[in-house]
Amino acid sequence: MKAIIPAAGLGTRLRPLTYTRPKPVLRVAGYPIICHAIGTLQQAGITEIGIVVSDITRDEIQHAVEHLQGVQLTLINQHEQLGLGHAVLTAREWVGQDDFCVYLGDNLFEFGARPFVERFGQTRPTALIALVEVENPTAFGVAELQGEQITRLVEKPAVPPSNLAVAGLYCFTPELFEVLDGMPASARGEYEITDGIQGLIERGCTVTGQAVQGWWKDTGRPADLLDANRLLLERIESNIQGVVEDAQLTGHVVVPASARVTRSKILGPVLLGEDVVIEDAYIGPFTSIGKGSVVRGAEVEHSVVDEGAIIEHVSTRLQDCLIGVRAQVRGGRTLPRTHKLTISDASVVELA
Repeated sequence: MKAIIPAAGLGTRLRPLTYTRPKPVLRVAGYPIICHAIGTLQQAGITEIGIVVSDITRDEIQHAVEHLQGVQLTLINQHEQLGLGHAVLTAREWVGQDDFCVYLGDNLFEFGARPFVERFGQTRPTALIALVEVENPTAFGVAELQGEQITRLVEKPAVPPSNLAVAGLYCFTPELFEVLDGMPASARGEYEITDGIQGLIERGCTVTGQAVQGWWKDTGRPADLLDANRLLLERIESNIQGVVEDAQLTGHVVVPASARVTRSKILGPVLLGEDVVIEDAYIGPFTSIGKGSVVRGAEVEHSVVDEGAIIEHVSTRLQDCLIGVRAQVRGGRTLPRTHKLTISDASVVELA
């Protein structure tokens, strides 16, 4: 089985972070989101992965994944972003006659892709769709079932037939391409994967749904990135290799050999990247700090700090923050009690 990761979109819901970088390369728990997706597929036994990219996202995504080992990665150009169905159809030649999985790279599953891939191999339907119960099904593709058989699938319906949403992971035989090829665009002007699946149903094909076990996160908004970071950090184990001087570390904390923590308190789970410097600081739970960043004279918790960021002399705690690559946050004299920041790459914020 092969896998397709669509990664050509602009991620407008995550602006300003995505003004300078595509959504799949934003980091949670120390790694780009797309690397978590690739690792999930590897654990499911899939090593041939096609990443559908746009002219805008190609270079950043290639740089994010080029160090990965044990997988054969192919970048597939989608020159126009005309929907998920179109992105999948773009990969038709690369897939060939193989079965394939479509994994939305901004989705995270507690137990990964393996349960769905294994079930697909055992039962051999034409399509198997991951489903999850949601409170607001109008924002998703929604399934109607009889037993495990999906009888109808509609995209973002005004009147949902159920609360079972498509969760961003699909397994298919190549027959899907026959439906997608020549399929008309939806009212939104896009070629919907849900319309392709509905076409399989109308052909009489077996299309089954499988409920997601454990948590599922769609990291489409800033709050979702923070929550995904929290969920992934809950899995880490302590690994203290770097310099720790006159500091208190509690809970699960990762300090690489090149990192340095002095006169500080860290309450895990916390993940520090290579060459991170923490001085006279407090780092609270569910915080990941990227390579080469500096936190000095400041307090940070429940936040994602990306590579090369500088946070200095901020006299109130930073909480629920997303700090971009090489962004700077420097303190001033008069401050409110708390700050909640979403700061894009290379920004400079002076709090005065």
